[in-house]
Amino acid sequence: MLELKNVSYHVDDGNKKEILNHINVKIEDRFTAITGPNGGGKSTLAKMIAGIIKPTEGQILMDGEDITNMSITERAKLGISFAFQQPVRFKGITVLDLIRLASGKNVSIEDACQYLSEVGLCAREYINREVNGSLSGGELKRIEIATVMARGTKLSVFDEPEAGIDLWSFNNLIQVFEQMHEKTNGSIVIISHQERILDIADKIIVIANGSVSKVGNKEDILPELLNGSMNCRHKSGGCIHG
Repeated sequence: MLELKNVSYHVDDGNKKEILNHINVKIEDRFTAITGPNGGGKSTLAKMIAGIIKPTEGQILMDGEDITNMSITERAKLGISFAFQQPVRFKGITVLDLIRLASGKNVSIEDACQYLSEVGLCAREYINREVNGSLSGGELKRIEIATVMARGTKLSVFDEPEAGIDLWSFNNLIQVFEQMHEKTNGSIVIISHQERILDIADKIIVIANGSVSKVGNKEDILPELLNGSMNCRHKSGGCIHG
């Protein structure tokens, strides 16, 4: 279980700016979605969980252990993984190499192919391809998810996985996350505006103006979001913005 206790984050460039204000949440469900208006602090919170940035105040606990001052590498060893909005490209590294690096062991070609199949990619076509500019955004996102699955982490954090991909890729990503929801032994946290992603979450946390405004199950939270002021529709299945 991940717990954030009275967590705040501010930047001071002459004028102190509060990004997150006294966040208190527990993440213990299998699938948690964090949503809310743009600029509300969602991505900052995701990076803080991963260890990319550290809170100005408060504590972050993983299974009761204080990880507030741990680096991203130390947190990865504890079982926290983070997927960026824009996956990194690695010239000269193949998909098989990347899966092996992510898992920390010499994964067999057969097992690597299985991970690729689970994210909807034809293993024969991708296993030896370089992770470079020849891959589309949707392909990179699915390969990144395959590496997360290969690691088998306790907590997997995805920062707006729908960003920058086309409708076909988005529909495939939804299927992948639905399968992860059914099969994962750990917890998944997804930062998203997308109604279809929120609809498969066990819990929804709404962040607005740097604070937690709502927490609850999707049956209680999602209808209120869709019928309230934070509502817009997109071809990819509906999104919730400010």
